[in-house]
Order: sequence, then structure tokens, then C-alpha cells
Amino acid sequence: MQYNKLGKTAIEVSAVGLGCMSLKGSKHKQGIELIRKAFDSGINFFDTADLYEKGFNEMLVGEAVQDFRKDIVLSTKVGNSWRADGNGWDWKASKHYIIKTVESSLSRLKTDYIDLYQLHGGTIEDPIDEIIEAFETLVDAGKIRTYGVSSIRPNVIRQYVAKSNISAVMMQYSLLDRRLEEQIAAYLLENQVSILARGAIAKGMLINKPAESFLQYSSSEVQHIIRNLNAFAKRHEVNNLTAALSFVLSNEAVTSALLGINTPVQMTEFIQIKEQIRLLSLTEKKEFLSGVRALYFTEHR
Repeated sequence: MQYNKLGKTAIEVSAVGLGCMSLKGSKHKQGIELIRKAFDSGINFFDTADLYEKGFNEMLVGEAVQDFRKDIVLSTKVGNSWRADGNGWDWKASKHYIIKTVESSLSRLKTDYIDLYQLHGGTIEDPIDEIIEAFETLVDAGKIRTYGVSSIRPNVIRQYVAKSNISAVMMQYSLLDRRLEEQIAAYLLENQVSILARGAIAKGMLINKPAESFLQYSSSEVQHIIRNLNAFAKRHEVNNLTAALSFVLSNEAVTSALLGINTPVQMTEFIQIKEQIRLLSLTEKKEFLSGVRALYFTEHR
């Protein structure tokens, strides 16, 4: 497993991380086992959020990692608050809320520090300076080691990069969502802010789910991209998961790609192919993109 520096910090994360959102409390024992197997396979980066399953996902992760807590990079998120009736959540981005809420996450995760604490969304209308103050306060207090933003809004991302010490931006990136290639990837690379890529297999369409329209691509365009992927995988004697992850990690701005592994079969498949994931040459990247048009962010620019 390759390990990469997170932003300007000394923290190193595995090139493939485990996105724990898909681990459900209804399969508690299985979730614990999957997290432990992920660690045994070389994954040291585990991502959750206080929003997932109303905090129960953090509890699951916290229980699973106790034996190797100091050997991993634990990430969670803040900013969304479940309503009292459990029917949806509201956006709460304030210094007071962030500083107060971190205590609940620390308790559920059974830890006294969070390696990466991320703002779980955000808009340009938020009190950004105040939010940054909250994260810096938590760093100074030793509650968190570093912080970041989970966002696909270029205008929001630029504000945090310009005004704060964020180490990472979590955002979608895959063969079917290459919007960050227009400007954001180069901007973050220049400023030494890591991209944590989610959605590398595009809801499973790059692996085995039926093709349908996706973002600005029609279903026929999606089918064309999948044919390119299939051809590449066959030519290089790898499977589609290997090829899709290799594409994402070949963007030099990407530090880690998060996979939502949630079954023993998926974990076994990942373990079998993890050594085959590699950086692609420019020529190989062009094989994927033959006849494929670029995508651009159309909002929040």
C-alpha cells in the first residue's frame, strides 16, 4: 500500500481509504470485522461523520479501531444537526456549534483526538472566518490534528484555502466526474492541499451497475466511458475496480481515494487487487478519455 502526506502535515494516509458511511449498524459485527480487515490489508485512513446513522456510524468505527487507534488516521465531519424528530437535518456552521459538537464525536469514537476534522459541506454565505477560528481553536486544544472541508463548491473551497490552514478537501472524482480537473486540482496542488476523492466507482456504474445518465453525461456517453474502461482493463489484464482506482490516484493532486466497502466479498476483492493499483502514464490516461468530453462545474464557481 502506498502512503501519502496529507497536505502540509506529517500525517500519512493510505492511497486507498475506507469510507465507513456504507457500514450499517444493522450489521454491526460485520462492520467491525471489515474495518479490522481493512487495517490488516494496509488501509490506515478511515472516514466517517456525525451525520451517518445519527452518530451510530462513529460508534461503530470507534469500537472497531480501539486496538490500533494510534496507528491510523481517523476522520470525521461536522456541520449537520439531526432534528429532534429525526426527520432530516439542518445546517449549523458556527464556532460555538463546532467546538461543542466535537466532544460528542470524540466520545462516540472512543478517542481523545481526531486526526482530520472536516466541515461537512458549506456555502459561501457561511461565517467562514468564524468557522476557521473554531477549527484552529480545536487544533490548539489538541482535540484535532488538522482540518479540512468536504465540498464540491469551487467558491467555498477557494475561500478556505485562501484564509485557513486546511489540509484536505474531500470531493467527488472519477471517470464520470472529472469536474475538478478544470481548475480545482491544480489550485489545490499548488497550495499543498490534499484531495480526498470519493465516488471513484461512480455509484458502482464503473464496476457492475447499469449505465444511466450521470451529471452532464447522457446514458450513451456513460456507456462509451464504460466501454473505454472495459477495454483498458482487458488490455492490461486487470479488473474495472483496479483500473478505476488507478485512474483516480494518477491525478497528482489526489492523496487518497475512499472506497465504500461494505461486504466481505468486496473486501476480499480489494485485497486481491490492491497491489495492482498503480499510477498511469499520460498515454494510458488518454485510453480512458478517448472520445470523452470534459466536464466543468456549472454552479458555485
